[in-house]
Order: sequence, then C-alpha cells, then structure tokens
Amino acid sequence: MTGSDGSQHWAPGDHILWRYRGNGTGAVHICRPVTVVRDTPELLAVWMAPGTECVRPVLTDGTSVHDEPLATRYTAARTTERARWSGSGVLKLARPGEPWSVWLFWDRGWRFRSWYVNLEEPQVRWADGVDSEDHFLDISVYPDRSWLWRDEDEFAQAQRSGLMGPEQAGRVRAAGRLAVDRITSWGAPFADGWEDWRPDPEWKVPELPADWDRTPAHTAP
Repeated sequence: MTGSDGSQHWAPGDHILWRYRGNGTGAVHICRPVTVVRDTPELLAVWMAPGTECVRPVLTDGTSVHDEPLATRYTAARTTERARWSGSGVLKLARPGEPWSVWLFWDRGWRFRSWYVNLEEPQVRWADGVDSEDHFLDISVYPDRSWLWRDEDEFAQAQRSGLMGPEQAGRVRAAGRLAVDRITSWGAPFADGWEDWRPDPEWKVPELPADWDRTPAHTAP
C-alpha cells in the first residue's frame, strides 16, 4: 500500500518479519513473524500471536542464553533455534526514528499487565519487515503509571564484554531518559488506549520462512 507522500506502507493483516541483528555481528539472530495492525508515517503496530514460530539465540549446546552466568553470557559460543512463542501474544509499537519500541503484554483473559520499552536501534524497513539491534537496557511501565529499569546488569555486562563502547552506552542511557520523560508525561503510546486493542479473530498465525535470515534485497522507502 502506498501513502499519500509516496512512501510504502503495509496493509493491516499483512505478514512481515520483526528481526534483530546480533550486537557487533550484523547477522540476524532473532526473527519473529508478525501481523501488521497499523502502518502509517507516524507508527508501525504489529501483533505477535501466541504459538508463533520464531528464531532465538541459544548456546551451542542448546542451553538458554539466560541460563548462562552473566559473566560469560555474551562471550559463550551461540547459535540459533526455532521455537514457538509461549504465553500470551504481544502487541509491538514503533515510531519511525525512535530508539525504542513499546510492547504490550496481557495475562489470560486479556487482563492488561504492562508496557515494556525495549531500547534498540531505530528500525530499518525493508521489503518484508523491519530490522534493529537490541540495546540490552529496558523499562517496564505499569497501569498505575509507575515504571522501573530492567536488565541494568545485562547492560553493564554487555559493556564489559565489549559489545558496546562508552559513547554508544551513553547514547542508550540518554535514549532511556527520553523514554522516561515520555512515560512521566504520559505521552504516546501510553495514553493512546492500545491496552484495549484486540486482534482480528480471522487473522492466521504467520509462518516462519525458511530464509528468515536473508539479507534484505532493498530497504523500503
């Protein structure tokens, strides 16, 4: 679908890939097929359905990355595996050029749990999806408008392991402060009512393609 400004946008119901590159490697190590909810010049919103087959990083012996001690978590040899997303689905919201995306989580029965601010590189669009790079540091935001930092230990360890230099770490922390400003002022998307959104029951769960790690042929305008 083409916007009035000539840019290319996906239509609601389209299936795309939401991917992350490994820090310092450039190789895709996280891939999540998602369904487009809304795609405008101001916002990309996608839905990752329960049971979606995704790609995630694991240690070469198949052990979960998070089971590895923090001191060696980012230096131990890794590979990837295909696995189903367990638990409830996730609504992901990203504004063009912003160094984070915001994820919404629900408990069973659509009881809203929280927002999750995932600090990351501004997304790069390509023909079949969006790519980014995770920045380790995150923020949880709750319905009572309270918030807290997440994964500060991993953020610090990533720096000790050489995955992030002082300048980049400073930019990430500054982005986090900007996100906190958005939270405390209760700006978009927290005040936009997305917690009341529900997926179209006719939507099918997207399939994970065999070439999930392909190099984009070209970026989207």
